[in-house]
Amino acid sequence: MLLCVAGFGVFTIAFGLSRSLILSLMALFLVGASDMISVIIRATLVQIATPDEMRGRVNAVDMLFIGVSNELGEFESGLTAHLFGTVPAVLLGGLGTLVVIGIWAWLFPELRKADQLTAAELSSTQYSVPST
Repeated sequence: MLLCVAGFGVFTIAFGLSRSLILSLMALFLVGASDMISVIIRATLVQIATPDEMRGRVNAVDMLFIGVSNELGEFESGLTAHLFGTVPAVLLGGLGTLVVIGIWAWLFPELRKADQLTAAELSSTQYSVPST
């Protein structure tokens, strides 16, 4: 997950630095692909790691923060582009992504290990299996 978000930042920087239409299109494709993969991983981790009795509430809060972050991000991007120019705003966005992902990887080492789900970890989660 963290690698996908870092990829999002790197590909955003590549888009901001690009002077080629083909390279820009490839960078935008990779920005979207890395973002979609990280979204799927995050949604899956929320579903797997949340206890059954809390899943609805956690999912509601997660969706609220996703919606709000998109709106705030669009505002921030527009304001940054207005203040610094379009290319610097794109570069700052990519660099900011890399800084935040580095801080989160350092502060929350369990996120770095989130791709290492094992059978033991999954079996510790309470699953209700319907009886036949």
